[in-house]
Amino acid sequence: MSKFDAKGKKNTGKTKAAALRYRVEDNMAPVVIASGYGNIADKIIGIAEEKGIPVFKDDSAASMLCMLEVGRDIPVELYEVIAAIYMQILKVSATVKHGATAGEIQAGLQNARSAPATGGTQAGLENSAPGDPASPGGGTGA
Repeated sequence: MSKFDAKGKKNTGKTKAAALRYRVEDNMAPVVIASGYGNIADKIIGIAEEKGIPVFKDDSAASMLCMLEVGRDIPVELYEVIAAIYMQILKVSATVKHGATAGEIQAGLQNARSAPATGGTQAGLENSAPGDPASPGGGTGA
């Protein structure tokens, strides 16, 4: 996660992150596979970025997900929030697949971050579906 907010100001708040996985054939809903604050959150985000797992910035979602027990499905009350994050990531992934320039991709991420339900911390989604990185088959979120 960046140490700066969307306006370029230093982020003095504590970083928070949660990782989600969703496998249609195994789970009824996305499952929290890791969560944490501060250095732990930075490690979750770093691992996601190293592995090419999309990371999405949403402070509100990260706060709620960090309250959940690792290994548990997300509650029904969070389905809409997580679905909106998945949709933003899928849109950016589709843009990447169709040969967008780095500037266009960055603009897409900025637009996704300014969409409803955004805040100041990272959320990402790992794809667990075989073969297609833009498929909603799996997830890591923060």
